Formats: sequence, structure tokens, C-alpha cells
Amino acid sequence: MISRVFITSDHAGFSMKQWLIEKSMNQLDLNLIDLGANSPESCHYPIFAKKLSNNMLQAEGAYGILICSTGIGMAIAANRHKWIRAALCFNEKMAELSRRHNDANVIVFGASVIDSKTALSCLRAFLDTPFDGGRHRERLELIDG
Repeated sequence: MISRVFITSDHAGFSMKQWLIEKSMNQLDLNLIDLGANSPESCHYPIFAKKLSNNMLQAEGAYGILICSTGIGMAIAANRHKWIRAALCFNEKMAELSRRHNDANVIVFGASVIDSKTALSCLRAFLDTPFDGGRHRERLELIDG
């Protein structure tokens, strides 16, 4: 069961973040916890990736959503934290496999690379897909080891 889903963005992802917050309540029956940015004014994505990562550390079983222009910077910044497995996703298949094979707990979107409707369908696939475990768990242990 999903305990909490945090969402944050930099300025480039602000519009998509706001749209996902609105649509997730209506279409996914999900209340996202907004950690900023609070406007489309220029800001630094690593600050928000770190904020999300630290909030997730305090909330067992939490998931996260990060959004910047391409998603690349957010993914890099978030994956520096040992407890984060952030996956940059462009379609539902990537979102599903990021959960099924990699036990990703953060999905990352690039607002200049995909549209908001695609991001919402990816989020749905991400949250609805369980981790397969088995040989995939062994592979994750190799990463963490």
C-alpha cells in the first residue's frame, strides 16, 4: 500500500507539477504532497531533489515524483542518495519496468520531453506495478553492495 507520494519540481517542471497535482486527485484518487517549487521563477533542481529524498527517508514506503526540463538532472541528483532509486520515464512501459525490475521508488519526468497526459499515464503505471523480487532483488543488492 502506498503511504505517501511526494512531488517536487524546479521552475521548468512547475506547470507539469501543478497539472499532475490537480489530475491525480481527480483521476487517481491520490493526494500528492507538494514540496515546491512554488512558482515558475528560476531555481536550482538539486535543492528540490534533495528535499524529496530527505522526506522519503522519513516516510517508510513513500514514493516520489521529480520534474525538471529533461529529467536528467533530477534523476542524477536523487540517485546520489542510497535509499533512492529514481527512474527517468518517457512511457508507460518504462514506468512499469522501473517498478517491476528495479523497485524504483521515484519516477522522474522531463517536462520538455513528454506531455503532462503521458506523465499521468506513466505515474498510474508506476504506482500500480509491484516489484517482482527474485533475481531482480539480487541485482539491486549488487548495486547497493
